[in-house]
Amino acid sequence: MPVPASEPAYEFGIVCEARADQLTACDLADRALLASIDWLGPEMLDSQRQWRGLGSTDPFLKWASVRAEAERLGLRESTWGQFNGKPGAPDAFMARKALLLFAAMSRRPHAVLLVRDSDGDARRRVGLEQARDDKPWPFKVVIGVAHPKREAWVLAGFQPQNPEEVARLQALRARLSLDPILKSHELDARKHGAKTDIKRALNELILGEAERERQCINETALDVLEERGDSNGLADFLGEVRQRLVPILSGRTPEQ
Repeated sequence: MPVPASEPAYEFGIVCEARADQLTACDLADRALLASIDWLGPEMLDSQRQWRGLGSTDPFLKWASVRAEAERLGLRESTWGQFNGKPGAPDAFMARKALLLFAAMSRRPHAVLLVRDSDGDARRRVGLEQARDDKPWPFKVVIGVAHPKREAWVLAGFQPQNPEEVARLQALRARLSLDPILKSHELDARKHGAKTDIKRALNELILGEAERERQCINETALDVLEERGDSNGLADFLGEVRQRLVPILSGRTPEQ
């Protein structure tokens, strides 16, 4: 068992769109780590892993900042061209540039998480995979694509806690003519305020309460999240964490 030190044993970079995305992805990854490594307890997490952006105190690298950071750091390596002879899918070039930024650091992370909303476009995952497969990066690369948005992962973890929430869920099911918990992937990410707008659906359930949102992620059983998240990218993300992050901390391959 690793001995806790003054600095975390491992550093994991994360690229995402906003603080809410970082919290959701990192909370889920932490849960998968805890469930997969028998010696790891919640009180040990901060001594074993740190989530970060390019700076040691940055909680994440924002996708919208990747281009400017590359220019600021004078990144010279080409970030255009093909990927194994194929054109880049959406996000492929930006993801490659983000990975190049982490690879150029004097203190490289042990892994980098690329977390993105699909916004209803399945090609976004293809683009992230193209960037990951582009070269032998000096760290593991973990991909998380929420379909159609991060809110789908939160909806997958919603379990009514009182009669008011039961009533709100029943009303939402009736309004949408589908179950937003089981079919979050069928909601809309493009039309704000539309009948099936996923952000609107989540807000109707949790009334904009950030702590209630994190409860959905942190308190619902992982097997329930995976079952409900089979089509919205959540199950795939948890699988990537087990395959690529767990071995870093545990020192064992997933099969061992």
